[in-house]
Amino acid sequence: MLDMHEALIHGMVTMAAADASVADTELEAIGKIVTTLPVFQDFDLARLPRIAETCLAKLDDEDGLERILREMKAGLPVSLRETAYALAVEVAASDLKATDEELNLLQMIRQSLELDRLICTGIERGARARYTFV
Repeated sequence: MLDMHEALIHGMVTMAAADASVADTELEAIGKIVTTLPVFQDFDLARLPRIAETCLAKLDDEDGLERILREMKAGLPVSLRETAYALAVEVAASDLKATDEELNLLQMIRQSLELDRLICTGIERGARARYTFV
């Protein structure tokens, strides 16, 4: 079973890989999130590359995405499920475009983690506001 940090990172890495390419901006977003957010305050940053590699390897398996979603749900306390969704949204927004694959994955994460659609819409709207430019 994934621990809570691994589960959160799996969500972000899976989102970064959703459109079959991981953009530098997405990797930078993951790094910034892991180094700045309180939920990661006791996380050993040296573990990040290994966790990301493990996640990407799982995605190569036939049922990899479904497995990751199950493991995320099992590894996250209910109180961090919205956080996991918010972090996935941040990664999706970090390259200033959300692909159809990313939007589909967000829906799968929302359903897998049994999150309220209205709450998820609010999370998405907040990210849109943060990444909008003139």
